[in-house]
Amino acid sequence: MTPGKGQERLLRAIKDVAAGNYSQEILELTGPQYPDDVRELAEAVSLMMVRIEAREQHLEMLNDRIKANTLNTVTAVAGALGARDAYTEGHGERVGAYAERLAVRLGLPEDETEHIRMAGILHDIGKIGFSDQIFSSDGTAFNQDMLLEIRSHPRWGYDILCNLDFLGPVLDYVYCHHERMDGRGYPRGLCGDEIPLGGRVLAVADCFDAMTTNRPYQRGRTPGEAFRILGELAGNALDAELVDAFIDEIESGGMEE
Repeated sequence: MTPGKGQERLLRAIKDVAAGNYSQEILELTGPQYPDDVRELAEAVSLMMVRIEAREQHLEMLNDRIKANTLNTVTAVAGALGARDAYTEGHGERVGAYAERLAVRLGLPEDETEHIRMAGILHDIGKIGFSDQIFSSDGTAFNQDMLLEIRSHPRWGYDILCNLDFLGPVLDYVYCHHERMDGRGYPRGLCGDEIPLGGRVLAVADCFDAMTTNRPYQRGRTPGEAFRILGELAGNALDAELVDAFIDEIESGGMEE
């Protein structure tokens, strides 16, 4: 191969590397069939490419660690709600597990299933903004100010998480878990397919765990009782197809502890 042709190929390979396309062509140009000047320059560019790839990999690993640490912190904050409200303790983990099981039964992709599971764990993080009056409630009727607080927690949760853009659709699912199929939910009054699937999955899982959990003023319902109520809510508050699939899942796989 003539030196001129080798130089043309080297120039093309260098342009590819500069564009971020790290092909093997630059490495091939270090072979003995090429002139010394072509080989030396190709070797130098190849070493530079290796260092850049190593640096990018290091930054990616560092970024993953930062994301993981941030997510662990947020999850710990959500779990700390149990210190203020005994009912809340373990609720997020159970909702996450129920939602994940329903997502698997629906055949959703693995990444979407993980988003739904994480949203289940974090869905009530906005309750951090609740007053002690709400957490100390013994089941008596809430006044208007307390109801406004309660209806605000999906928005507060979204606001807490919104800067963690790596959470992706988790943010929308947290925001939408109290919307209803008939449009009478909150905070935005979405209806039907306007509600993301992940939000509809969370709504079913959240509703079931809320009904079957013991509270100071009310013993948790049995699975059969909860199934009956879910059936009554299907089509109005909850997605009817998801309710059917969820009941099948619990009947076959049992309840979370």
